[in-house]
Amino acid sequence: MSNTESILEQIKAAFPDARLELVPNDSPSGQTSILVAAQDLVNIARWLRDEPSLKFDYLSNVTGVDRLDTTVKEKIKKKEIVDGEEVEKEETIEREIPGYLETVYHLYSVPHRQGPVILRARTDNRSDQVTLPSLTPIWRSAEFQEREIFDLYGIVFDSHPDLRRLLMWDEFEDHPMRKDYVDPDDFEYEPTPHGAVLDRAKACAEQTATDTDTEPAKS
Repeated sequence: MSNTESILEQIKAAFPDARLELVPNDSPSGQTSILVAAQDLVNIARWLRDEPSLKFDYLSNVTGVDRLDTTVKEKIKKKEIVDGEEVEKEETIEREIPGYLETVYHLYSVPHRQGPVILRARTDNRSDQVTLPSLTPIWRSAEFQEREIFDLYGIVFDSHPDLRRLLMWDEFEDHPMRKDYVDPDDFEYEPTPHGAVLDRAKACAEQTATDTDTEPAKS
């Protein structure tokens, strides 16, 4: 049993009603993680920090993830009556998997010299249900990192002490790390446009000038 699996069993014992899932990792790192339901996240995080045998007192990193809606194909077997006999046929169906936003937390225990233990939490969707609880009250190192995720991905962290944009300016619209984010044509934020960026900026300026010239005169 890996360290993550062992800690998962300890969490289950402490929180028998919590919704938990072990998330495998097929990458070379092989770092498995623990998916925690949003409503259980704060209590479990506080327990991981305060439990004497664990003491995960250091949150080193918080990252955001964007999962788009996906369509998967599945093969199912159906029984049909053909010429009075029951036959089994295989049919391919498509199933929609709703997208979501996710936060990933890397925890270390300085006193026990162990880690990382990786927690994950997911929003209900990517549109109007994008709230997760803030872990800043538990680990102060989450403050700026949650602000960055709010800025770039649009996750709203409930109970964050100062949730506002960190990298983009206040009037900036949308969230530039979303996978479906589309760059604006005007590139007003680019101080030294060049290459394809410059070409798009010029085309936008020309189109804007044309639109202005063709507007009807106001009486």
